[in-house]
Amino acid sequence: MAGVCCHDRVIIWSNMWTPGEQQFYALAIIDFVMAQLPVHWRVGILYDVGCQIHRSTLKWNLLPQWMPRIVFGISVFHAYGHQWVCQLWYHPRKGNIWGLTDGEGCEHLWSDL
Repeated sequence: MAGVCCHDRVIIWSNMWTPGEQQFYALAIIDFVMAQLPVHWRVGILYDVGCQIHRSTLKWNLLPQWMPRIVFGISVFHAYGHQWVCQLWYHPRKGNIWGLTDGEGCEHLWSDL
């Protein structure tokens, strides 16, 4: 699993030891990256299931120290597989912080490798 910035440059790699992308991998990456960033930075996270990660962090009080600085969204091409209400809330074209970022940087990375 990897985390990339909005310019599709790798900022962190993670070795997965269990089958499938489980939420704790994404949460560990978010926690690590947020700890490295200046405290005044607001961070947008586009992820295939950003809506589920967001709900989990709220429901289980995960990453409480970072949540005021994080905005979650769904990557553009995965958004259309989600319910309409989810698209309205998490689609990057519906928010004002994303610009034209599509959130598919990891897919670009894997296709280049």
